[in-house]
Amino acid sequence: MRFARLGPVGHEIPVVVDGDVAYDIRSVTADIDGDFLASGGAARAAAALAAGSLPVLDDAATLRRGAPIARPSAVYCIGMNYAAHAAESGSLPPENPVLFLKPPNTVVGPDDVVVIPRGSEKTDWEVELGIVIGSRASYLDSPEEALTHIAGFVVANDLSEREWQISISGGQWSKGKAAPGFTPTGPWLVTPDEVDHGALRLRSSVNGEPRQDSSTADLIFSVETIIWHLSQYLALEPGDLVLTGTPEGVALSGRFPYLGAGDVVEIEIDGLGRQRQDVVAFEGARS
Repeated sequence: MRFARLGPVGHEIPVVVDGDVAYDIRSVTADIDGDFLASGGAARAAAALAAGSLPVLDDAATLRRGAPIARPSAVYCIGMNYAAHAAESGSLPPENPVLFLKPPNTVVGPDDVVVIPRGSEKTDWEVELGIVIGSRASYLDSPEEALTHIAGFVVANDLSEREWQISISGGQWSKGKAAPGFTPTGPWLVTPDEVDHGALRLRSSVNGEPRQDSSTADLIFSVETIIWHLSQYLALEPGDLVLTGTPEGVALSGRFPYLGAGDVVEIEIDGLGRQRQDVVAFEGARS
């Protein structure tokens, strides 16, 4: 199944997307969040769809596409999880998963405008496979057990400010990852039965020019390994978002310019949908 949230910021309508039709599931849930996922909401929505009891959201095509999950309690990110990206970053492939965090307020809709942070000169793009947690995962016994805790997968753009991430980071990456809106997510939350998460093609482009083109088959640490590994150190909660790393082809490589006002970023993952973001300059005082 494909779940989405459509409408203005803070007033998104939860829907299930079947073909080109969006069905309103507010009779099943107020939102697509951790409670919905943990309580068997996907199965209830599927049953309602099969019974024909869900109304069509007639104006769906005209509505803003929000992130397909409501604000998660945490956004966990795995760094340098493709060997070629580690190399273009000047690092050897890691022996253990590299973990950093992004604030939940970085999660926005897949087509929302990207604002270059004030003072930034090195804003970068990163197409990534995102994992949405469906049930609490703590001290899992094996990677194989991880799949039972996954609600689905999403496209995510792990936007980064490289100067802040690397040069003035103090040794931690999150400073360069934390600007509001720095994790465009969606358009859909796709349940695991719909895709082969181990062999998904990821692509990005800037102003129509190709940048990244790879496959999740090239992940150093698989989806299952990531969830199992994280569960040894923290408790993953329903609705949490886990980003799995980006392939080569980012501006950090030195082969491409960093993002500037007027640029258009497009990213996609086969089976999970496509994003498009207009990049604009920061304006206004701090609030």
